[in-house]
Amino acid sequence: MAPEFDFKIRSLFVLLLPAAIYLGWQYYRPDVTAGSGTADGSIGILLGLFICSLPARNGIDVLYFERGMLRRAIGGPEGVAWLLLNGTVMFAGWLVIVVGATLLTRMPL
Repeated sequence: MAPEFDFKIRSLFVLLLPAAIYLGWQYYRPDVTAGSGTADGSIGILLGLFICSLPARNGIDVLYFERGMLRRAIGGPEGVAWLLLNGTVMFAGWLVIVVGATLLTRMPL
């Protein structure tokens, strides 16, 4: 009997919160840290890597953990929603990394 796959949906939703906070902070209030691109960029890159870590781990688990895991993961509407949520969280983390890298490499005026 194969082990049941744990979807961890709540953890994925929780990771969307810091991504939204960081992106909102950089869009609406970038002057909070006095425009320090080094600090803002470093925070963004590290936060983005942290946000992407759980969906990346889930993807590796689905592909390599056990034969047939992908079929079981997409076997129902909960599995498809879980895969879409993983993609959404990965995209949000990627956006945070891109914003952070842009701030880190931005030339001062």
